[in-house]
Amino acid sequence: MAQDRKSGRAGRSAVQQGVRQALAAGDMVPGQRLVEQELSDGFGVTRSSVREALQELAAEGLVELVPNRGARVRVVSIEDAVLITECRSALEVLCARRAAVHATDDDRQALGGIGEGMRAAVAEGALDTYSALNRRLHERVAAASGQTVAESLLDRLNAQMVRHQFRLAARAGRPAQSLPQHLAIIDAIVAGDPDAAEKATRAHLDSVLEQVRATAGGAPSLVP
Repeated sequence: MAQDRKSGRAGRSAVQQGVRQALAAGDMVPGQRLVEQELSDGFGVTRSSVREALQELAAEGLVELVPNRGARVRVVSIEDAVLITECRSALEVLCARRAAVHATDDDRQALGGIGEGMRAAVAEGALDTYSALNRRLHERVAAASGQTVAESLLDRLNAQMVRHQFRLAARAGRPAQSLPQHLAIIDAIVAGDPDAAEKATRAHLDSVLEQVRATAGGAPSLVP
């Protein structure tokens, strides 16, 4: 019933979190229409909460509000993908340096475990597992850095790029290419070496940026 639906901040947060999770899982795709009533029913919130959430998601670059047509998941152009990756690179380098200094024993153990999981995923050809561990690695480094502003900004940037990141990971030979880059980042942070962590992270993101730019001649947008 309508009176049982969440409203206000709770309702707005439920929609925002739900949409972000759906994007990360690939359950929502670029260009997909976001119908207010469907979101209201799906998340058990009022339609006013849906509208407020969509406004905030649009401000984050995850959703587009089209006049007279409603909302849709943003389609990220190749040009935008390059700009996003450049910003992500600067933030991830910052986080990697700080993580090398501030990481706890639990952080180091977790990073080592992620690295071993990534090795196994590449050996087994488990693309979905590798992609998920890739996200976990970058999230753990950001969290270990203690740089909460950078961590929040990276969450927003990565949410915009999740579809493209999966497509990059799916390219022939890409996991085997990126695995040693990720392991170098882990080794540097575990060793407490901020200079090495910066160097390894910069090399990895330069490689990602090169791959993103290489797609510019093959597709006008990042639609699956």
